[in-house]
Amino acid sequence: MINLLALRLKRGRLLFSVAVFSIMGLVLGIVGFDFMDERELASMANQPTARPAGEINIVINVTKRTLQVYNDNQPYKTYRIAVGKSETPTPIGEWNVIWKDYNWGTGFGTRWMGLNVPWGIYGIHGTNKPWSIGQFASHGCIRMRNKDVEELFEWVPIGAPVRIEGRKLKVKRMLKYQMSGADVVLVQMKLKELGYLNARADGIFGQVTTEAVKAFQNANGMEATGVVDKAVIDKLAI
Repeated sequence: MINLLALRLKRGRLLFSVAVFSIMGLVLGIVGFDFMDERELASMANQPTARPAGEINIVINVTKRTLQVYNDNQPYKTYRIAVGKSETPTPIGEWNVIWKDYNWGTGFGTRWMGLNVPWGIYGIHGTNKPWSIGQFASHGCIRMRNKDVEELFEWVPIGAPVRIEGRKLKVKRMLKYQMSGADVVLVQMKLKELGYLNARADGIFGQVTTEAVKAFQNANGMEATGVVDKAVIDKLAI
């Protein structure tokens, strides 16, 4: 009986030791992630720290998971970011910063810069998950380290252009006047590339986009309806 009790006590001490080591490993792992984030995942060498003196615009590359600041149309500074998962993609297109805020909400870090995407609420913001930087991890927003977004927040004025490029969707529906969405952006970007549209790819199928579609249809021997149907989608190769 005494031997059995001693065996149980010994087993209990062993399980307690394993639990302690597991908890310590988890804590050290989290600290390690934060340290690795600061030193490797998100920091980039030889980057300027002074505020750019010229006009600022931003280019976000979803595929590379980078945000690049341009100063008078010249590359100035690059940050590593996290972007949307495949099921909740970051919206490709040409947007503007329309509002800025501090501590916008749980999980959004210390700064928020909202974009004028017409089909949802998207923005550039900080994060309480710094280890996600460099990943396809968000619900469509652009995540930055808090220290990075705090710096960018001071540089970027309301109205600053933000171009998001990278992953492209397939157009799977007929598109026409007054519709909006990521697939409208894709059509607009293709029309711009071909020289038929001289406006922002803002995801809104307005009159300017309608006229651009008509011009494309006329140039390719189609009826100029201004509607993007299967024939137009096939001809645009999107």
